[in-house]
Amino acid sequence: MHRPRLFLILFIAAQTVLAAGAMAATITGTAKYEGSVPKLPTVRMDADPNCAKKHSGPVVSEVLVLGDGNTMGNILVHVKSGLSGKSYTAPKEPVVMDQKGCRYIPHVMGVMVGQPFKILNSDGILHNVHALPKVNKQFNMAMPASRTEAIETFNKEEGVFKIKCDVHPWMTSYIGVMTHPFFDVTAKNGKFTISDLPAGTYEIDAWHERLDSQTQTVTVGADETKTINFTFSRPSR
Repeated sequence: MHRPRLFLILFIAAQTVLAAGAMAATITGTAKYEGSVPKLPTVRMDADPNCAKKHSGPVVSEVLVLGDGNTMGNILVHVKSGLSGKSYTAPKEPVVMDQKGCRYIPHVMGVMVGQPFKILNSDGILHNVHALPKVNKQFNMAMPASRTEAIETFNKEEGVFKIKCDVHPWMTSYIGVMTHPFFDVTAKNGKFTISDLPAGTYEIDAWHERLDSQTQTVTVGADETKTINFTFSRPSR
């Protein structure tokens, strides 16, 4: 093939890729809490002095993480439906969970099927990682001070499930396993962004560990951004 023709083909291919990226849709929004805020107990680490001495003051529970205006952190927002017939390759970069200050950080995560899930032990003391999926294979590993890193993967799609430490019962985290990359977890400012979506109609799910999950349906066109917000409150007894 002549070099000028080859350059032309490569140029057209590159422009096609750029155009496809420019036509991707975005869904963004904010999660907030409405109503009276319950007083949550502080996390008691007295049972292990090695954990207690890692903190200079009270440790706040992560069950309800609120920012200014009662925006909510630790909400896993993801596309629940609307991607049928499409497949996505899991990234090689791992999702990382650290054991630091005798807590799992982050508290809520999303990971793709087959994506590496890297577990760190930055505390230099004995921890335990006990994953409790119902679809994927459970694992229960001890991580003494000498074991600073481990890698696991989840091979099937699964809704959010719990990870706990059998050594320190206050240590918990939650992870959902997706077949696609269209998910985000809110920080204290409550904001989430799901980008690079094909145009279409999607059911968006917002999950919290204690409050009921919520869903909204949204339609986005090519190169369009839509905003949807979620408001959580304590369920009535």
